[in-house]
Amino acid sequence: MTIEVLTLEVGSTITKANGFRRSAGGGFDHVAQGFAQTSVAEGDVGIGVDAAVGDLRARFGLDPSGAETFVNSSAAGGLRMTVHGLTKSMTARAAHEAALGAGGIVKLVTAGELQPWELEEVREIAPNLVLLAGGVDFGEKETVLANARKLAALGLGVPILYAGNAALRRPVAELFAKAGAELHVAQNVFPDVDVLNVEPLRRLVHEAFNRHIVKAPGMERLAEVTRHGILPTPGAVLRGAELFAEVAGDCLVFDVGGATTDVHSVTEGGAEWHARLVEPEPRAKRTVEGDLGVFVNARNVVDLAGEPDGETRLADLAALPVTERQKALTRWLCERAVSIGARRHAGVVSDLFTPTGRRQVVKGKDLTAVRWVVATGGALTKVDGASECLRAVCTGAGKHLLPDPSATILVDAEYRFSALGTLASTYPDDVRATFRRWVDARAASESS
Repeated sequence: MTIEVLTLEVGSTITKANGFRRSAGGGFDHVAQGFAQTSVAEGDVGIGVDAAVGDLRARFGLDPSGAETFVNSSAAGGLRMTVHGLTKSMTARAAHEAALGAGGIVKLVTAGELQPWELEEVREIAPNLVLLAGGVDFGEKETVLANARKLAALGLGVPILYAGNAALRRPVAELFAKAGAELHVAQNVFPDVDVLNVEPLRRLVHEAFNRHIVKAPGMERLAEVTRHGILPTPGAVLRGAELFAEVAGDCLVFDVGGATTDVHSVTEGGAEWHARLVEPEPRAKRTVEGDLGVFVNARNVVDLAGEPDGETRLADLAALPVTERQKALTRWLCERAVSIGARRHAGVVSDLFTPTGRRQVVKGKDLTAVRWVVATGGALTKVDGASECLRAVCTGAGKHLLPDPSATILVDAEYRFSALGTLASTYPDDVRATFRRWVDARAASESS
């Protein structure tokens, strides 16, 4: 038996190699899989790729050297961000909302004119992205301009996002252009008092994240082994979710990894809540929780969980859990990453008081019509209890619009979802056929 198609997935913690053959009846047959620890620390992700392919060869006796190769990556993890604006309450809120679901991790928020010790802290953080905000449109100018001058002088060599006073776009652009800095401009996150306009900025953060995660050291070597480009893993999973939904119905997919937790939904929502939406939501939506991971960002999960024994538990942290204590910790982290990620992704029901009385409104994605809740990713699929992790978030409509308890739980035990999503741009019909066989097999097992 030979491998016709090879997918390489370079995660923040684990690197996977999946071998497939084209099925005579359409679709892909999964024939081999190899794993290795991602080798970012060694300065070359290719070392981990070679080890994963070597593991595949050793365990299955198959040679993938002549296979058509596809690559996806999330090796670089979430984006470290620093945020600088006028007032802590407004700026911190805007930063949180912009980073939420876009792959950003806010490491520092400053308010007012930047002080020398704050600039030194920015240097120490070495952010991947800097956000400059502040001032309602055509309001206060001097503080924002002063901060622009100081940030430009740092020479950080990273992209700068400007989402402040619209009247300052030209002088801010000129300051960073003179410094040779890459600047991206979004609409003001606070164009007026008590008006939050976060979506244009979030899109910029998301785009920066997609560029960032495929730039781990040694990735250029991998670009030479594929003619299909290197895809961001979250994008590959979302494309897989779209095709899965075409075959099986509305779905919610969790991909829990070492650095991020990616949540993907494909659904229009239920008729009951649709009329109450404050803003329209896309049918296919993904959020990348850059602060939720079970290895690289395990401490963030512990901090967010707020449980007294969390710090003690981290003594058992391992990239590849082997002992029972290590596996128990990974499951504990998965449970909390799924819970937090689901509620960030889902729509929130709140009361709006109007002159005619109180009415309920919904902001965010309605997940109540979801029929399938899928677990994928190296962490969630390799620990006992993945089904229970997902079942725990199927509570239906409450404050958060979560899947109904009747939703079907599906665990991607062979970890094929991202691989199939990567293949989908070239072989969409075969990927649909593969998902159809998967769903049919699940139905057959339940009826037997």
